[in-house]
Amino acid sequence: MEIIPAIDIIEGKCVRLTQGDFGQKKIYHDNPLEIAKKFESAGIQRLHVVDLDGAKTGNVQNWDVLKQIASHTGLKIDFGGGIKDPETAGRILNDGASWITIGSMAVKDPATFDRMIETFGANKILLGADVKDHKVMISGWLEKTSFNIFEFIEAQIKKGISQIFCTDISKDGKLQGPSLELYAEIIERFPELYFIASGGVSKKEDLELLKAIGCKGAIVGKAIYENRISLEELASFHQQNI
Repeated sequence: MEIIPAIDIIEGKCVRLTQGDFGQKKIYHDNPLEIAKKFESAGIQRLHVVDLDGAKTGNVQNWDVLKQIASHTGLKIDFGGGIKDPETAGRILNDGASWITIGSMAVKDPATFDRMIETFGANKILLGADVKDHKVMISGWLEKTSFNIFEFIEAQIKKGISQIFCTDISKDGKLQGPSLELYAEIIERFPELYFIASGGVSKKEDLELLKAIGCKGAIVGKAIYENRISLEELASFHQQNI
């Protein structure tokens, strides 16, 4: 199972929000590149970068952060936040990201999302699904849709999407453990999916549990920044999974 640290960016700085609330923002580091290098030195190979300014404004803001991490590390980056058209997505890939991360667009603007798939290929897209009570949430978790998460995933797989991360927003940023039951059900229904867990990881044991139910990856954020999981533990977990 891949460990995928999250770097969330506001005004060029590494931050974390609690349950997506910009009012519950905590700045952890002024230099995301330094953080990325520390992850790489621990054996991490992949990074989940979210432009929160871009997500809020609807336009990518933190281009420099992406360029710096892509040019000064060997990390594979998935990048999201403020991607609204194929032109923006193309620039992100040209600037060094391996995948573009798409969330609400898949629900709110499926025609543009389909154009993304046609333009870049489904294998270049990491699709994020935020979930509450088995319903897909969009617009920064403010709007509940009528889409059941299982129906949503099935529809995306039919479009060729093979890599999805799912965040149970009731867990995110709370360090109370991941949604093992939900994730296990998704994996059981869609065994072909490269499924990545997101939200709630609070300790190394959570990673072991996610691996045991068949997750292919786990996005880890706050637990790292709050020193609940050390870089040494991440390195040892990575070594065990090579």
